[in-house]
Parts: sequence; structure tokens; C-alpha cells
Amino acid sequence: MNIFVTFGYIDPSVMTYAIQAGAGIVIAIGAFVGLYFRKAKKKVNKKLGVDENKNKEVESDEVEVKKKK
Repeated sequence: MNIFVTFGYIDPSVMTYAIQAGAGIVIAIGAFVGLYFRKAKKKVNKKLGVDENKNKEVESDEVEVKKKK
């Protein structure tokens, strides 16, 4: 019977990489869910005839520049 006992050392930098990878996965999942939630909400609003911009005021893009005398 062969019994292998191994001891390992996890460097602190390995843990920071693991934390960064975990955070990256969480952020990517959040972005994915947010993107598809907006698309689904837009489709539902279109299907129900709801206008999101109904009561919003829109400013013009005109810029007025005055010359100094």
C-alpha cells in the first residue's frame, strides 16, 4: 500500500489572483444579467405599449458662443 503525503504552500500572491479572478467572474455575471434585463424590459415595454420617455424633457444640442469685444 502506497500512501503519499504532500504538503503545499500557497503564496499570498496566489490568493490575490484567486480573489481577482472571483471578482472578475462576479462582475462579468452582473454585466451579463444587467444587459439582458434591460433588453427584456425594453421588449416587455414595447409589447405593452409603455413609453419610458413620455414625461422626460429633452434639451437641444445647440451651443451659443459669444465673442468678446
